[in-house]
Amino acid sequence: MIEIICQNTGTKKKYPLGTTLTQIAQDLGVETKHPILGAFVNNKLKELAYNIYKPKTVEFIDITHPDGMRMYVRSLSFVLQKAASEILPGRKLKIEHAISKGFYCKFEGMNDSLEIDSVFAIGNRMREIIAQNMPFQRDEILSTEAIQLFKEHGLTEKALLFESRPQIYSSVYRLQNAIDYFYGFLVPSTGYLKVFDLVKYYDGMLLIVPKAENPGECEDIIIQDKLFDVFQEYQNWGEILNVGYIGNINETVKNNKVGELIKIAEALHEKKLAYIADAIKKRPEHPKLILISGPSSSGKTTFAHRLAIQLKVAGLNPVTLSLDNYFLDREFTPRDENGDYDFEAIEALDLKLLNKDLLQLLSGQEIELPKFSFLTGKRFYDGDKLKIDDKTIILAEGIHALNPRLTAEIGDETKYKIYVSALTTVSLDNHNRIPTTDTRLVRRIIRDYKYRGYTALDTINRWSSVRKGEEKNIFPYQENADVMFNTAVHYETGVLKRYAEPLLLEVPPTEKAYREATRLVKFFSYVVPIADEEIPPTSILREFLGGSSFKY
Repeated sequence: MIEIICQNTGTKKKYPLGTTLTQIAQDLGVETKHPILGAFVNNKLKELAYNIYKPKTVEFIDITHPDGMRMYVRSLSFVLQKAASEILPGRKLKIEHAISKGFYCKFEGMNDSLEIDSVFAIGNRMREIIAQNMPFQRDEILSTEAIQLFKEHGLTEKALLFESRPQIYSSVYRLQNAIDYFYGFLVPSTGYLKVFDLVKYYDGMLLIVPKAENPGECEDIIIQDKLFDVFQEYQNWGEILNVGYIGNINETVKNNKVGELIKIAEALHEKKLAYIADAIKKRPEHPKLILISGPSSSGKTTFAHRLAIQLKVAGLNPVTLSLDNYFLDREFTPRDENGDYDFEAIEALDLKLLNKDLLQLLSGQEIELPKFSFLTGKRFYDGDKLKIDDKTIILAEGIHALNPRLTAEIGDETKYKIYVSALTTVSLDNHNRIPTTDTRLVRRIIRDYKYRGYTALDTINRWSSVRKGEEKNIFPYQENADVMFNTAVHYETGVLKRYAEPLLLEVPPTEKAYREATRLVKFFSYVVPIADEEIPPTSILREFLGGSSFKY
């Protein structure tokens, strides 16, 4: 008999060796707002079929927990894969990226747009599979057998991934006659997946999942044409370079060709930067104010530096206007629902002064630039002045840059708006995408440790608050951009592994952040590390790794 501590009920009870989590939840009468999908066992996520053999602390979760939602989405993806293979046999489904509150999917090798009748048929077949409440079965088999099994089922990118991962045993999921592999656990059976939708979207289809705050309803589709275009641009580059999957990149490293990949990836960035600078210059009346926004750890600062260089090449004179210097004095800063100062609210900025200074600059007047002391919480002036001429162009970077309220008094013809983010376009395999938020979190963990003295534990604990601010202040305005720039590079995952993995392994198992750290460590187990010697000092990655030739 072994002791189990259930955090949901606050109880301790002893159970026989081999008791499953499902049995424990039923015996203790654990109730969550929605059906239990999995549990954290000593802060490690486990599926409900997991057997207990040692004393454990257990916390059961439902779909409202981020890891519960991940389990739901993975399981739904497997149902989609099975249904698609039955409706369109011989076609390879690819789940590409998150977009418009859903997940964009298409079939490899299909040059024509997917017919709406096919999307309708796949969605109906998914509903039939869910209604039958089929169990998901996970088998631990030799990795050599798993590789052979994937090859037999045409899942070549999964076979390549496993071939580059030195593991004796690997897990394979089965859903009747369908097999697959997922980076993470699934729910017990298809009957848990009743809320979803599948609709025609561009040339493929959009898998729509439940709302996190109200899982009984599907997410509302938000059209994101510009974001979709930039995702597809980088997806196409990855396919051209044959580095669309982690397995491909691992092979590139093993074949000593990663240096060429780094050079090409950086050249693609430079080409896009030059295109943006030329687009600004070629406007009949070139914009005088460049507004740059994007979420945390997107590399906005390095992007602004590199864009400034390209603008100089185009014959313009860029100057930087720091929006941080327009903070209101601390006593006038708004507070959040907890009574703390809300520095991320747009109301924390002196919008009246900012618009007044911009209007004076654009009319040819000289202004004295404000400064803000974060130590005293006060604005001050030190005699620093600015005046612009016809060739001068102002660069302003900040989280609110694309919010129309920030520069409400400035005409749109004067502004050029840029959205910057690290939009990951490399996948583990056809059915396991790498979330953009994971890339940015890992970048931030590295930068916080290197430049701010924070541990991975500190950064992970702050991340949910950061994400909440992005959802409120940044993402709603991203489609306002004139152009989007993707700061992700195809080789970065291997480089980030070398820096982030040791930091993640330091997170104590007693902390809740250990759950996220463990998930990221497992992800990095699929990745072959890449040395950073060949990364140029102007690369956006240098903002996080160190060694940049720019001053921050």
